[in-house]
Amino acid sequence: MTLAIFLGVLLFGIMIGIPVAFSLLLSAMVLMIHMDIFSAGIVAQAMINGVDSFPLLAIPFFMVAGEVMSSGGLAKRIVRLATALLGHRKGGLGYVVIFTSVLLAGLSGSAVADAAALSAMLFPMMAKANYPAGRSAGLLASGGIIAPVIPPSLPLILIGVAGNISIAKLFMAGIVPGLMMGAVLVLVWNFLVRNEDLETQEPASRAERWDAFRGAFFALLLPVIIIGGIRFGIFTPTEAAVVAAVYAIAISMLVYREVTWIGLYHILVVSARSTAMVMFLVGCAMVAAWVITLAQLPQQLVTLLGPIVENPRMLMATIMVIVFLVGMVMDLGPSVLILAPLFMPVIKEAGIDPVYFGVMFIINASIGLITPPVGNVLNVVCGVSRVPMTSAIAGVWPFVIAYILLLAVFVIFPSIIIVPMQIFIG
Repeated sequence: MTLAIFLGVLLFGIMIGIPVAFSLLLSAMVLMIHMDIFSAGIVAQAMINGVDSFPLLAIPFFMVAGEVMSSGGLAKRIVRLATALLGHRKGGLGYVVIFTSVLLAGLSGSAVADAAALSAMLFPMMAKANYPAGRSAGLLASGGIIAPVIPPSLPLILIGVAGNISIAKLFMAGIVPGLMMGAVLVLVWNFLVRNEDLETQEPASRAERWDAFRGAFFALLLPVIIIGGIRFGIFTPTEAAVVAAVYAIAISMLVYREVTWIGLYHILVVSARSTAMVMFLVGCAMVAAWVITLAQLPQQLVTLLGPIVENPRMLMATIMVIVFLVGMVMDLGPSVLILAPLFMPVIKEAGIDPVYFGVMFIINASIGLITPPVGNVLNVVCGVSRVPMTSAIAGVWPFVIAYILLLAVFVIFPSIIIVPMQIFIG
């Protein structure tokens, strides 16, 4: 009964247009009233305690780093490097999109930011070379969702906090599947363009490639610093966020000289606003998580899924279907904060590695960002590139199917994620 009340109020609130954060808060308050434990003071205290978390400090700093990346010349130089290396191949701009997506994922951790930046820079080039508009938009959106998987990743931080999972291990575990997502895009793109008559660029000279590499060197160094620092215990993921923000600002202002003091002020304002929205959502979700625990909803879910708890792969497949369906209509952050506290006790009961589950959850929910009917990242790409949504949907489906097949491989063979993570962690 309590599970039905919580989900019913939550879904009803979302359906009538109440923002997800307020819907979460409302569902928690209704459940508290049903349990006769409602107190405004408890709600306020739970919200404050929810955001009073050291790991969550990484979010504003990674947001600053991502904003600086977009406006400070780092992304532009990575695109230039990718174009110099791959632009001369058949369908070369598609490979540039994929290569750049993987590299930018190690800088920002935001699917929307990466997809928007890539679309603004590369879609005009693809349109000029007569690439099909829908397919180009689909590839740009599909490349953008690699960002939540490869560290530094804001969604991995959120699921680490919501599920009480080591963020350092999540970061290390996201590297290989993120790279495999890029490899899958390469295979699909190669299949799609094999018979297409597309314009190609002149191969860049060795001097041009070297010049592009020199220009992008400091941008490429950022993910190395973040991952290397965490791997060797030099700093925690939260401290890595501070290092990333300071490094990105220093490079953009002192080396590339594309960010002024006024520009930095605007970057900090945008980052503060984004952080405030995320933190309010986290606070509301933590109230819901506290009530969920008190009402023993996870135990009810364990009972409901009892017949398949003994079969970890079947349980994982079932949970992945649920996450995918939710991800089709809900943004990644709310999906994590709503479902992770519900599923974590079930995962632990079945003996599934929580780090593996966390990475799988983020991959799955990220696919939802490019899947109709909502597809937030796909919508962003359509808005930036001015491609009709119908054309983008037709163009994105091959990549969605490929991602789903890759997800199925991860369900069948968990060691693909777990073993590299163990090697990286040492």
